[in-house]
Amino acid sequence: MLPMNDLISLNSELLGAIQAEQYAGYDPFDSLNSRLLKATPLYRNELVRLAWLQLGKRSPINLRPLLQVPKKRNPKGIGLFISGLIQDYRRTHDKRYIEEACELADWLLTQRSPEEEWTYSCWGYHFDWQARAFYVPAGKPNIITTCYVARALYELGLITSNQNLIDIALDTAHFISSHLYTEAEGRSFYAYIPGEKAFVHNASLWGAAWCAFAGRQLGEKRLIEQALRAAHQSVTEQKPDGSWVYGARHHHQFIDGFHTGYNLEALCLLRDALETSEFDVCIRKGYTYYVETFIAKDGTANYYNNNLYPIDMHSFAQAIFTLLKVGGTATDLALCDKVVRRAIELLYLPSKGQFIYQKTRWLTNRINYTRWTQAWAYYSLAFYNNYCAEAKYAKN
Repeated sequence: MLPMNDLISLNSELLGAIQAEQYAGYDPFDSLNSRLLKATPLYRNELVRLAWLQLGKRSPINLRPLLQVPKKRNPKGIGLFISGLIQDYRRTHDKRYIEEACELADWLLTQRSPEEEWTYSCWGYHFDWQARAFYVPAGKPNIITTCYVARALYELGLITSNQNLIDIALDTAHFISSHLYTEAEGRSFYAYIPGEKAFVHNASLWGAAWCAFAGRQLGEKRLIEQALRAAHQSVTEQKPDGSWVYGARHHHQFIDGFHTGYNLEALCLLRDALETSEFDVCIRKGYTYYVETFIAKDGTANYYNNNLYPIDMHSFAQAIFTLLKVGGTATDLALCDKVVRRAIELLYLPSKGQFIYQKTRWLTNRINYTRWTQAWAYYSLAFYNNYCAEAKYAKN
């Protein structure tokens, strides 16, 4: 394993490269921000939008400068950066990290989805997004962005004694409950975006976890009861081996590592918030499946249950959180050490102070993606560094 000081230096270099770009950058899904495409009537065609987005996502050559796609900040990415800065502050007690986090939080407050439409605090992506089943305009709120931003703002509010940040973070649960809770096709769940009927486990479980947490903090029993209904839905659909497919639609019948990790981390947050043991068996089964399926003996994080590829920093980052938050034993920490080492061996570019996007069996995609890659890398390694520092302190 790299010495702790080397890991801290590496993550400091990563943060420095991010700060040099003022936390702005490209995203795998931002191709529809193309000024070139928007200047033509082709933008109104659903199939053109879908093909254009997939071109940007799948091409190992960064076409964005040619397509006039600007570098921008992404609200979810900024939430992840705030969470990473908090971890570095906890390790060092250097107030510069908190000052930086507060500046980013101020920016996030200006990026909330329109209050006149959604009533409560919520966030979406900074790009239009065309999926096979639906079209999502930039700024339309979604559950994942909102949850990650809310968690970051809540934690920052606690550290800085900023009640406004705490109130805004908890207010997001009312958006999730009012606009995303769905009962359709015999299921109770939280949808990814307002009006969507597709059932996706990780989105629903994060909504359930945050509503349960906020409900406990606010003393709102209705939020908790609703959250438990959604959580029970996913628990009942866990496979006997401990796995979950991504969702209910026919094209969602795959099992991947980082969404499985999301599910487990969300269930742990819900369990801890409500101080209940009813999800322990589900979490234990899921965690055993996760470790046995997605973490190789050398520390490589597999993307799918039946395929290593693509090798992706997102998978490694979530592995760090899953091993330490859901696991947390000495054995889990030892395995996490291997995961960190392997991520750096396979994906880190020391000359640039950043991680590459993906490796497939035949190609390496080195495009610098801020939210998908660098934000997750920085937050996960900052969490790991602080976890190790706290473990060392506790041992002494």
